[in-house]
Amino acid sequence: MRQDKVHIMNHPLIQHKVSIIRQTSTGVKEFREMVSEIAMLMCYDATRNLATEMVEIETPLATVMAPVLSGKKLAIVPILRAGLGMVDGMLNLIPSAKVGHIGLYRDPETLAPVEYYCKLPADISERDVFVVDPMLATGGSAAAALSFLKQHGVQEGNIRLLCIIAAPEGVKAITDAHPDVEVYCAALDDCLNDHGYIVPGLGDAGDRIFGTK
Repeated sequence: MRQDKVHIMNHPLIQHKVSIIRQTSTGVKEFREMVSEIAMLMCYDATRNLATEMVEIETPLATVMAPVLSGKKLAIVPILRAGLGMVDGMLNLIPSAKVGHIGLYRDPETLAPVEYYCKLPADISERDVFVVDPMLATGGSAAAALSFLKQHGVQEGNIRLLCIIAAPEGVKAITDAHPDVEVYCAALDDCLNDHGYIVPGLGDAGDRIFGTK
């Protein structure tokens, strides 16, 4: 595992909200709101190193040189379906970002990722991309999504992976397969159980976001 590429976000607000979504008693509405808020806070930190340039602007009192974003445009790519829960929170901060979608599920027998849907912005290769999924368990789905983006022309070093809760096994899988990708997570949990779920985790994020179980 490349520690220099893995960022555990220990901000008190993030940690507090993660504790809320872990609880069995947290209902669908609150769970969905907390996931969105966590994603917004994570996005704030994950965009810390975006390039800026100085431009001349006018205030009511003077003309001044001020920093604005420069460099590549941004894209958010949620891994369906749970990743959808993180998109709106991030768009609150970066509303001009385009949104793509990659649909993957884990084969229940092999746990291998299976693709069933992909729709990306036409200029995805020209953008910095944030891949989002609340849970990084085995890492198989996320690794496959990252490979797929690179096949569509996204350059190494232009992809960040944001997940709320990660297992060590998943983080290692990503850093081994994609050592160029920065991984941001709010919590690094203990392990995976025999069914590939993160422990202590929070259960199935998709089911809890959409109320399907």
